[in-house]
Amino acid sequence: MFNASNLINEVLGAGSGANMQKGKDYLSKNAGGLAGGAVAGGLAGYMLGSKKGRKMAKKTVQYGGLALVAGLAFKAYKNWQGGRPPGQTTPGQTSAPATSHMQSSPPPISEIPSVPRDSAFAVEPETENSNCFGAALVSAMIAAAKADGQIDGAEQDAIFAKIDDLSLSNDEKAFLMDQLRRPLDIDSLVALAQNKEQAVELYVASLMAIEVDNPAEQGYLGMLAARLSLEPELVEHIHGSMAEAALV
Repeated sequence: MFNASNLINEVLGAGSGANMQKGKDYLSKNAGGLAGGAVAGGLAGYMLGSKKGRKMAKKTVQYGGLALVAGLAFKAYKNWQGGRPPGQTTPGQTSAPATSHMQSSPPPISEIPSVPRDSAFAVEPETENSNCFGAALVSAMIAAAKADGQIDGAEQDAIFAKIDDLSLSNDEKAFLMDQLRRPLDIDSLVALAQNKEQAVELYVASLMAIEVDNPAEQGYLGMLAARLSLEPELVEHIHGSMAEAALV
């Protein structure tokens, strides 16, 4: 079986099973944040640096990676559908916003909403193979991490070594390595979204994987939003929800 839940947890640095419980125990004793160690590791921590990696790991420990992506996407989409003003974004902004364009960060939200089981935002955690949407979310994260062109051959080899240490099956490790080897292909990524809800989730996963602190990453997100046919106001809601969750 291909466990997309374990895969995304490992990528975001929270691990699974016993490691996940250790992370929760750590958080209960250290409410101020993560000091390091396995909980702050994972591919996200390696590729994004300790600050963003720890943010991802902390939230993933609390909610689980699939629930985190789905919950943030669900929240942003419902707020957009309800006509609510985007949180903490520049009024009148019409393109995919970057963190540098956003106003002062709002207070972190206490909870990320749960997604109903019958919702189109729900992601199957375990399937027969990697042809599942949970794996697509990981593909989106890796593609976004490649957007600035900074993952060269040496870094890729180091990431492969990191993958060997993850608590994943051989199929799951092979999937990660294949995604890292592949050239950046936004057309193939966009084709993985079968509906609007999944398009929002792919964008959320992509935004989670990068700091958005250079023109290449900003340009990539703008192109991705356009190719996924996401309305500018919806994109603002996504960035606003991420800011409320203290993930940008």
